[in-house]
Amino acid sequence: MKLDQAYSGNVFICSSDDYENAKAVIYGMPMDYTVSFRPGSRFGPAHIRQASVGLEEYSPYLDKSILDLKYFDAGDLLLPFGNAGRSLEVIGEYVGKLLGDDKFPIGLGGEHLVTWPVIQQMYAKYPDLILIHIDAHADLREQYEGEPLSHSTPVRKAAGLMGGKNIYQFGIRSGSREEFQYARENINFYPFDVAAPLREALPQMGNRPVYVTIDIDVLDPSAAPGTGTAEAGGITSKELLEAVHLIANSEVNVVGCDLVEVAPVYDHSEQTQIVAAKLIREMLLGFVK
Repeated sequence: MKLDQAYSGNVFICSSDDYENAKAVIYGMPMDYTVSFRPGSRFGPAHIRQASVGLEEYSPYLDKSILDLKYFDAGDLLLPFGNAGRSLEVIGEYVGKLLGDDKFPIGLGGEHLVTWPVIQQMYAKYPDLILIHIDAHADLREQYEGEPLSHSTPVRKAAGLMGGKNIYQFGIRSGSREEFQYARENINFYPFDVAAPLREALPQMGNRPVYVTIDIDVLDPSAAPGTGTAEAGGITSKELLEAVHLIANSEVNVVGCDLVEVAPVYDHSEQTQIVAAKLIREMLLGFVK
């Protein structure tokens, strides 16, 4: 199950070479073909891995060490450059294989459209699935400039598949008037903030299976400038870490997650991928049981 390492050149810190006995699998989705502003997130997975070298193995938040968790970094999926439709099929096929092998999938993006085939596979396995979406953007458009395959459409597609009331959105501060109206009427919609409304919403979810998707641009650009569509007025990295820990310590059954839209070319300080790597460590330790 080793994929292409040409993009990455390394693996996430402390990952195992033993796929068969790994509980979780990290995989990269290096696609940024439909972005509406600044491309470059296809390089995000590689740079998140590189930044992970600077992490401690121990999380003082969770009192756990990744040395005690067996997980496998498969590298990046080989996606046909420029072919969004076929790339989504490749992602879906791979995630379906992971779920068939009872692995916990942790995806590294890539633009946010890559989450759509993952949700399709997760919903096929867990028909009572809940989606937690943490992002600056609503991603609720039906199309962008006539194109339904766009990084602005994955959550609208998910709503059509699994029903909007099974989707919880947090931190949204950008979108069209129509998207915000749709969200207020059809989604469990908590704009602008993340941790406080998440604390209130989690008890509503019980112990149902949950997929968590995080767009790094939910952070203020001062904390994460390395993203394709930076949006002023975001949350701090401290609040986003708190949100991950709230989910980890709740009753919900997290069955998979991803972190998308890291575009390292726009952040010469590398702080965006440093934050992303720490978030992946916390999701590994908090979500994988």
